[in-house]
Amino acid sequence: MTLGLQWWITMATSLEKLCTIKQKLTFMARDLHKQHIESVVNEALSSANVNLQDLDAVAVTVKPGLALSLRVGLDYALKLVEKSGKPLIPIHHMEAHALTARMIQRIDFPFLVLLVSGGHCLLAVARGVSDFLLLGHGMDDSPGDAFDKTARQLKLKNLPQFAEVPGGVAIETLAKLGNPKAFAFPHVLTQTPNCHFSFAGIKFAAKRLIESEEISQDVSASSVLPNAADVCASFQFGVLQHLAKRVQRGLLFCELKGLLPETNKTLVVSGGVASNKFLRAGLVKVCDKYSCKVVCPPPKLCTDNGIMIAWNGMEKLLSQEDFAQDPENVDIQPRCPLGVDISEEVSNTALKLPRIKLLDT
Repeated sequence: MTLGLQWWITMATSLEKLCTIKQKLTFMARDLHKQHIESVVNEALSSANVNLQDLDAVAVTVKPGLALSLRVGLDYALKLVEKSGKPLIPIHHMEAHALTARMIQRIDFPFLVLLVSGGHCLLAVARGVSDFLLLGHGMDDSPGDAFDKTARQLKLKNLPQFAEVPGGVAIETLAKLGNPKAFAFPHVLTQTPNCHFSFAGIKFAAKRLIESEEISQDVSASSVLPNAADVCASFQFGVLQHLAKRVQRGLLFCELKGLLPETNKTLVVSGGVASNKFLRAGLVKVCDKYSCKVVCPPPKLCTDNGIMIAWNGMEKLLSQEDFAQDPENVDIQPRCPLGVDISEEVSNTALKLPRIKLLDT
């Protein structure tokens, strides 16, 4: 009883500290937004050799995201609208990611989109600029978070070549030297025939594996496992297996329901994790089986960026969609799903998946 009580006290204290840290980071993000937003806008206008009156509209992210940061952006956008008399176009962050690829090449609606990032994971059908059907979404940790936490657990930053490199990039790079079949990672949600995503189990399995390997190999606190490349490769393959099955089921469901064209089907993969070439190659193998091409924006457009918001604003401007009739009544939505959720319909279809070989060897 005493041990259980002590465990709960320890957990509560840890959660309290974590909440305090997150709160401080949220305030820091808000302050940085406030500090730089005007100079960033002015620099963008100057680089484009235009002034505020030359613009056709002002696009701003209002959902989803950190409330305090969204508020800074919306408040500043409202000032620009008041000053210029231009219309305001509210932007959904996820919609912007989904449509970014249309900026680099022609992709006709409808198409399938997989968003994989540090904060989100979802699969949807894009039927129009503001028309989405949500097939599946993340149930817990995001893939980007799983990559970052696993890289941290492996202490990859202690290696000189990865000291200033994001965790996901470090894992992808080191994985090239490893064996993806060295360790078996759990197959997630295999008994649930839906398109939802879960990376908490994969992340926890990586943590347990690393701890076990460090003990068995007597690795010191600051040292990196000698077989870290194998861990990275196996972890990355585990992530691919999960993503591949969800995309495969999404393609089969769309085929069954006629949600995608019979020819010239497209899967757009966007978000920060979409920069991972190993994951891309694996998804291409899946899509090849269903005569579907894969399109990924260049890495600089995969992560969060202002260009995708501007592009989404332009798409809405050209289609005359989602203009704010009364800008002063526009508000932020920190939590906001994408489109119409039909994930239950996907589950009820209970599609069985044929095996697809994801590795060349």
